[in-house]
Amino acid sequence: MVSRKEAILVKFLALLCILAPSQGKGQRHSFPYLRPASSFSSLPQPHYYDYIVVGGGTAGCPLAATLSQKYNVLLLERGGSPYGNRNVSYMQNFHISLADMSPNSASQPFISTDGVINTRARVLGGGTCINAGFYTRASPRYVSEVGWDGKLVNESYPWVERRIVHFPKIAPWQDALRKGLLQAGVSPFNGYTYDHLYGTKVGGTIFDDTGYRSTAADLLKASNPKKLRVLLHATVQNILFNTQGQKPKAIGVRFKDELGHEHKVYLNQKTAASEIIISSGAIGSPQLLILSGIGPKEDLERLGVKPILYNQHVGKEMSDNPMNSIFIPTKKPVKQSLIETVGITKVGSFIEASSGFGQSSDSIHCHHGIMSAEIGQLSTIPPKQRSLELARSFAQTKKDIPIEAFRGGFILEKIDGPLSKGQLTILNTDIETTPNVTFNYFSHPQDLRRCVFGIRTIEQILRTKSFADLSDVHNYSSEEVLRMSVRANVNFIPKHTNDTKSLEQFCRDTVITIWHYHGGCHVGKVVDQDYRVFGVDGLRVVDGSTLLKSPGTNPQATVMMMGRYMGVKMLRARLGKAAGV
Repeated sequence: MVSRKEAILVKFLALLCILAPSQGKGQRHSFPYLRPASSFSSLPQPHYYDYIVVGGGTAGCPLAATLSQKYNVLLLERGGSPYGNRNVSYMQNFHISLADMSPNSASQPFISTDGVINTRARVLGGGTCINAGFYTRASPRYVSEVGWDGKLVNESYPWVERRIVHFPKIAPWQDALRKGLLQAGVSPFNGYTYDHLYGTKVGGTIFDDTGYRSTAADLLKASNPKKLRVLLHATVQNILFNTQGQKPKAIGVRFKDELGHEHKVYLNQKTAASEIIISSGAIGSPQLLILSGIGPKEDLERLGVKPILYNQHVGKEMSDNPMNSIFIPTKKPVKQSLIETVGITKVGSFIEASSGFGQSSDSIHCHHGIMSAEIGQLSTIPPKQRSLELARSFAQTKKDIPIEAFRGGFILEKIDGPLSKGQLTILNTDIETTPNVTFNYFSHPQDLRRCVFGIRTIEQILRTKSFADLSDVHNYSSEEVLRMSVRANVNFIPKHTNDTKSLEQFCRDTVITIWHYHGGCHVGKVVDQDYRVFGVDGLRVVDGSTLLKSPGTNPQATVMMMGRYMGVKMLRARLGKAAGV
C-alpha cells in the first residue's frame, strides 16, 4: 500500500523533469516579422502570398529568407521562438533542452517502434536549436550523387557559414579523441575544416566561444523584412488543392493558431509560379502529405482522407543513422564538450565524442548525463501514461546506474548511410499526433558489421596514451567498460549485460539515435530532381525527408545549404540567372 506522502513524492519527481524552461533574458535579436499565429486575421495585406513555406526549420528558414528577396513569403512554424529560451541558446543546457517535456518546449520526444528514444524539433530554427552543434559539409561525391549543381552548392554553403558558423576552441576531451584516433590509425589529420575528408578532423560549430548557439532562425536576418512574414505556433493541418484542372494544384493551406482557431491562407493566383513548399522534416513532411490526400491508398482509406493522388512511396524507406557509445569514467569531472572532433573511416563508421554535463542556474533542475535515466525512463513517457509503477522502475534504474555515469565522457560510433530501412505509419488525422516510426536498426547485416568495426576502433582508442591522463579506463577490463556502457545507455530494448563478449549483441542492445533520421519523400519516388511533388502542381518538399542518405558526419550544414540552394535556384528559374540573390 502506497502512502500519501510517497505518492506525492513520486508525482513531484515526475513533474521535476517536465517543467517549462526558463525563458530568461538577454534576447540578442529582434525580428519585426515574427508574429503569433493568432494575429493572422489582423495582419495587413497581403493575405495572398507568392510562396508559403510550411516549417521554419533547418531548410525552411534559409529557403524563406532567400525567396523573400524578390517575392512575398509566408513562413508557418508550429513551434515558438528560440530567442530568450536559455535551454536552446546555451550549450551548457543542451541536455536539459532534450529533457524538457513542457507543451511549448523546443524538443518533442518520441519513441520509435524499435524502442529507441528520438526527438523532433518544435521551434523556429528546427533541429539547429536542439542539436550538438557540429557543422560539416557533404562530400563532393555526395553532391554529385544527389545531382546538385556543384558551383551553386559551393556558393550556398558559405552563405550559411558567414552568418552562423565558427571553428571551436577544442576542449580537452575532444583533443584526447583527436590524438587517440590518430594513434588508432584513423589518419591523416586534416586539421580544422568544414570539408568531409577521410581521416581525423576538427569541424565547425554553431556555438560561439561563449557557448551561445546560432540557429537557422538567424538566417532570416538575410531576408527582405518587407516581404517576409513568420507566424509562430501555426500548425498546418493540410494543403488545400484545386482539383478542377488536368492535375490537382496546391492553392493554400489550413492551419490552427496557438488558441486553437482555424485559418486558411492562399497563394497568389495571378501567377502560376506561386508555390507551397513543405519543409516540415522527415516525420512532418510525409505526415502532412498523407493528411492532405497524397500517399499510399491503404493509408488514405484507413484514415478516411479524401484522396488527391495515390503514391505508395510516401512515408516509406525511412532511415536513421544508428549510434552506439562507450562510456568512459574519469578521475575527475571533465569540461563539457559536444561534438568537435570526428574520425571518418572508409568503412562508413564515424567516431565522435561528448563529455561532461552542465546547466545554468535558471534551467530545469534535473541532474543527468547525455543518456541518463531521466531522459529515457520517465520524461519521454507522455504524462497521461505515467504511473507509480513506471516511476518506481525509473527510480530503480537510476539507482542501478553507476555513479561514474555522471562523471565522465562518451566516445560515439555512428553508421553512415545505413542499409536498414523502415517506414512511417499515420495513427489518426490529428497532425499533432506523432506517427509510429520504425527504423529497423541493424536489420541489414552490413550495418551490424560496420558497428562492430566502430566499437573495436573505440576499444583501440581507449587504450591509447591520450586517454591515460583523463580517464580511469585502465582500471577496467574491456568487458567491464562495455557492461557499464550497456547500463548507462538508455533505450527501451532489453539488455544483455552478461553478454558483452558479443559486440553484435552490444550494438543491438545499446543502439540509440544521433537524430539524423531522413527519408519518407525520396527524390525519384515522391518528388522530382527539383523537389516538385509528382502528380500535382504548385507543391514541393525541401528538407531531409527527400534524402536517400544523411550527408556528411552531420546533416545540418547540408540541409541549411539545401534551403539556400533551392531558394536561389527557384529565383533564377523565375527571374533568370541575372537575379541578384
